[in-house]
Amino acid sequence: MGIYKHIKEAFRSEYKQKDSAYKTRLVQWNAEPTVITIDKPTNIPRARELGYKAKQGVVVVRVNIKKGKKKRVTPGGGRKPSRSGRFFSRKKSMQSIAEEKAKRKYMNCEILNSYFVGRTGQKEFFEVILLDKSHPVIISDKEYNPIINTNGRAFRGLTRSGKQHRGLMNKGYGAEKQRPSVRSATRKKG
Repeated sequence: MGIYKHIKEAFRSEYKQKDSAYKTRLVQWNAEPTVITIDKPTNIPRARELGYKAKQGVVVVRVNIKKGKKKRVTPGGGRKPSRSGRFFSRKKSMQSIAEEKAKRKYMNCEILNSYFVGRTGQKEFFEVILLDKSHPVIISDKEYNPIINTNGRAFRGLTRSGKQHRGLMNKGYGAEKQRPSVRSATRKKG
């Protein structure tokens, strides 16, 4: 068993058993701002799976998101009570929202991918891998070139989590109306 497999198992067992190291980490993260740059990924094997390389121009950011449903402003005007709802479940995943927050803070970077690192009663924590578009090391990397040549991957649902909430992870029978998007499939019908 390789070292990355050991690290992965240790990280998974820490999360399942909610041991002291995991709890102290969460307390520390809770006090930090919403989006913060970190030196290296917390879960290195997962970051490597998603395309992380320890080289210049690759930035790792930790983002925290408040849990719960989206709260809408109290609607004005007369309507029956059943139509005046205030709490609605989000159409996007928390992970996609975290990627968008990171992109808004680091406008010169492009989102590569992200992964889950922790959860408290009020917040969820994700680590987002970003690529600096103007860095010569990233520009010369053939694997990263197609990613830095696109714009707003997080906002258009082109990252892994974006494709997941758009329903593009399954193919074939039962997924005929998922491509190119659910909206375009219903518009073509009419």
